[in-house]
Amino acid sequence: MLEPSAMTQPILQFGTSRFLQAHVDLFVSQALARGQALGGITVVQTTHNPASAQRVAALAQGAGYPVHLRGLLRGERIDSTVTCNAVRQAWQADADWPRLLEAVAGEVRVIVSNTADRGYQLDAQDGPDLLASPSRVPRSFPAKLLVLLRHRWQQQPEAPLSIFPCELIERNGDALREVVCGLAAGWALPADCIAWLRQHCVWANSLVDRIVSEALDPVGAVAEPYALWAVEKQDRLVLPCEHEAIVLTDDLDHHERLKLFLLNAGHTYLAERWLVDGRAADETVQQAMNDAALRAALESLWAEEVLPVFDALGQRDAALAYLVDLRERLLNPFLAHRLADIAQNHAQKKQRRLAPVLALASQLGLDLAQPRLRAALAGTAQSE
Repeated sequence: MLEPSAMTQPILQFGTSRFLQAHVDLFVSQALARGQALGGITVVQTTHNPASAQRVAALAQGAGYPVHLRGLLRGERIDSTVTCNAVRQAWQADADWPRLLEAVAGEVRVIVSNTADRGYQLDAQDGPDLLASPSRVPRSFPAKLLVLLRHRWQQQPEAPLSIFPCELIERNGDALREVVCGLAAGWALPADCIAWLRQHCVWANSLVDRIVSEALDPVGAVAEPYALWAVEKQDRLVLPCEHEAIVLTDDLDHHERLKLFLLNAGHTYLAERWLVDGRAADETVQQAMNDAALRAALESLWAEEVLPVFDALGQRDAALAYLVDLRERLLNPFLAHRLADIAQNHAQKKQRRLAPVLALASQLGLDLAQPRLRAALAGTAQSE
């Protein structure tokens, strides 16, 4: 069992999802073994989800957890289990709020978050009175983060701090910064504090890409071998670790388009067909890809409705190379990646994943019919 008095870890993570377990946490664990990480991770549960509470309890035991990497990678069959031991502390925000305040005022150099689709939403019950009551815990994630960062500003404003949102939101670092700074202005925090939030804290825009199909009980995950964390270059950026899957880039938009227009749009198109066609309740991505008619429809969507956009951008070769890896990932025979899971929050996902393809095609002046994308957005996609 980890001791409550264990030394503050330099990486503070909000979220206990299976994705973070098999992505950021695993990267840090692998880097620690090579002496290429800042140090360990403190994981914080911010919700009252019972499953999250079970994961935190398991992580707090300090024994590490398994990540099963299963799939094909450039034609090679991968089926291995890796133990992730980067998580050194596991807390619950409501129960451990004083420890969180102390940790943020101490050695934390990196903050990571993955708080799902509604993570940046505010709560009307959070107000500036929280600043005068250190024992009270804010309800929303942005309010929690603001209270913690304000405490950091008061205690050691000169220490470097980089914030890495991993939510699948365009320019997630900029988006989270604006929510937090807007809240700070609404609470009438001092101008010096708001300037510190904007200018001293480094809010990283990044893109995460790894299919993590299953959670293990009580903690752990099953994931594909492929992984990417593309991070936009910034001055004073502090990375949690060095890892071959972390790519520093001057063109994050390029990486985002590849994932959004090809992987995410492909997933959402398959989910749309699963819903509209009334396909088997437990159908997986791999099964859908092995349905000749559905596979042909998806390939036509990529070739006729998406690739011309990359062609107009001068990025066709990069898109074709991404598709080579993507087909291998979607045909992974080892992952039970259910279309029912992908179809959650489907209406919102369609707007985020399909509409931008149409918008960019129009912006580029392309004369594309894009019937499958339009039908999916309208909820009328039919079998071909």
